[in-house]
Amino acid sequence: MVDSDRIDRLIAAVPPALALQAGLDLGIFTRLGGDAATADSLGAALKVEPDRLSRLLYALASIGLLEVKDGQFRNGAEASAFLDASKPTYRGGDHALLRELWGADLLTAESLRQNRPAALHDFSEAGPEAAAAFSRMLAPGGVIFGRHLAREIDLSAIGSVIDIGGGPGTILVGLREQRPQIAATLMELPTVAAVAPAILAEYGADDVVVEEGDITVAPSIGRHDLAILKAVVQVLPPDQARSSILNAARCLTPGGEIAIAGWGVVDDDRLGPSEGVFLNLTFLNLYRHGESYTEGQYRAWMTEAGFRDIFRSRLTDGTALFRGRLTG
Repeated sequence: MVDSDRIDRLIAAVPPALALQAGLDLGIFTRLGGDAATADSLGAALKVEPDRLSRLLYALASIGLLEVKDGQFRNGAEASAFLDASKPTYRGGDHALLRELWGADLLTAESLRQNRPAALHDFSEAGPEAAAAFSRMLAPGGVIFGRHLAREIDLSAIGSVIDIGGGPGTILVGLREQRPQIAATLMELPTVAAVAPAILAEYGADDVVVEEGDITVAPSIGRHDLAILKAVVQVLPPDQARSSILNAARCLTPGGEIAIAGWGVVDDDRLGPSEGVFLNLTFLNLYRHGESYTEGQYRAWMTEAGFRDIFRSRLTDGTALFRGRLTG
């Protein structure tokens, strides 16, 4: 007999995720830190009405993100480790971006009916205010990804790194925390490149060189030991995705390394991993041509560009990472 358990579980997973989102938006986990607080004191600190806030606090406690005893709330183990922005292991920096992505996900049927993205993002046509707002949403998550990448790659022989299409460039901030002597360049479209220096300065990285350019058209004007493409290939149509990797190879010194990362990767059977499969739906709503490309497609483009020792790994946040070294 068929039951509805699978459907019920899918529906039931949505409200806890939205409660987590609300907690991050309000800064509850960071405000609590290692302390305990009542709804009254936390409401006063956050400038929200305590009785209404308590509903969210109890909801977060019910899913284990908070603990509650005698009306005092404190962070649970996972919230303390990953949702407190003062911790280096913080993973909540993408909450503003997630709001955008989840909002777009609600429009999938509409995008299909209209045969166009219902929540179109076009970086090439974005005005200064829109480019700055979106770049600021990406900035905290960029630092976290940079830290993850620094643990994956041996940076001891890296003298110069270029972040291609890296938005605010904050990946370079996280990457260089332990090796600030690495020379860093951000290559971005003009609208984004114009707002990046101010954001980088806020992170103490005003030594990053910001270069205007379009990787689908031409490589960087310089040559580097490491090229990073985070969430770039997946927003491009296939011909431009291929061109971006070919041109990225031309940004490297002989023997240089490439790191291509993003959630927009699927296995060759297109059934997993879930991050790539469902982001592929999100892309319907955001981009005219972006999609989650298969591992086989990435490997073919990287091989054509002259990379060897190509391998794929998965970071702790579900991001797929392709690495390869340029023949030469």
